[in-house]
Amino acid sequence: MKIGPYILDNNLMLAPMAGVTDRPFRQLCKKMGAGLVVSEMLSSNPKVWNTVKSQLRMNHEGESGVRSVQIAGSEPHLMAQAAQFNVENGAQIIDINMGCPAKKVNKKLAGSALLQQPELVESIVKAVVDAVQVPVTLKIRTGWDTDNRNGVQIAQIAEANGIQSLAVHGRTRACMYKGNAEYDTIKKIKETISIPVIANGDILSVDDAKEVLRYTGADGIMIGRGAQGNPWIFRQISYFLSTGEYLSEPSIAEKLEVLTQHVQNVQQFYGDTMGVRIARKHVGWYVDKYDSDKRFRRAFNAIEDGENQIEALIAYFSSLSEQDNLSISPAA
Repeated sequence: MKIGPYILDNNLMLAPMAGVTDRPFRQLCKKMGAGLVVSEMLSSNPKVWNTVKSQLRMNHEGESGVRSVQIAGSEPHLMAQAAQFNVENGAQIIDINMGCPAKKVNKKLAGSALLQQPELVESIVKAVVDAVQVPVTLKIRTGWDTDNRNGVQIAQIAEANGIQSLAVHGRTRACMYKGNAEYDTIKKIKETISIPVIANGDILSVDDAKEVLRYTGADGIMIGRGAQGNPWIFRQISYFLSTGEYLSEPSIAEKLEVLTQHVQNVQQFYGDTMGVRIARKHVGWYVDKYDSDKRFRRAFNAIEDGENQIEALIAYFSSLSEQDNLSISPAA
């Protein structure tokens, strides 16, 4: 798949998620087979660019592959400045956020709230595309509510004004993350425009990816929540799309190895105090399928020391491995 001059390794992308797709998680998903990973959204307000949070979000040191940085805002001139600023700081693709449904973003008329104002969408896209020499991509939803699915109109505006690739989440702003994603609008968008269209929403498995690509005709897929605690999803989907065969689930031992490395990277990236706290949510996603009564998570969330977190993970996954071995009968 190609975006501007960049040829990606495959058509699988990690969706930008605030508070999730930081540098450690992006690096992990890239290692696991994502063709493109997109940063957490950065505000177009220059007053916050020097905050600790923004500085961490802008940190791409040591990352491999194409660097895609998402920006969010509602004023064309500030969005243009933000695009220029991030390109100067190493961004190779600028992605515009018009898909976030969060209230704190929408109340500033940013994110998916912009879908209500096609003229403003056009002004922002024009301003950003004209401001930088790198490819500009856009992420949207299907509309702002189920009675106003104007995704096709927004897609046409995007293509006409220089957007190089369009990612579409199969829900409206009003839907937030509730209910099931719908792919009919994504299919219509793909039939209407010629730039690459990326399908997003409820892709949690190889079979989901296969069906979404088949039904929508999309050029690629973008995975968000499906990668939380499951970075192997990129490897599994990539393998299936290349061979037509399913890749086996990673072993308990591999899961432990990847998780402990991920947690250590988070601790190192954010520092002792912040890193320990941020690691907790990632660990919660990794152990969700095993820890049905949340007993381990409650104990893990009380740990305040990085080394103790690693020791707890080793002990917990060792017990899972023993249980797994006991579940296999001698005859098997």
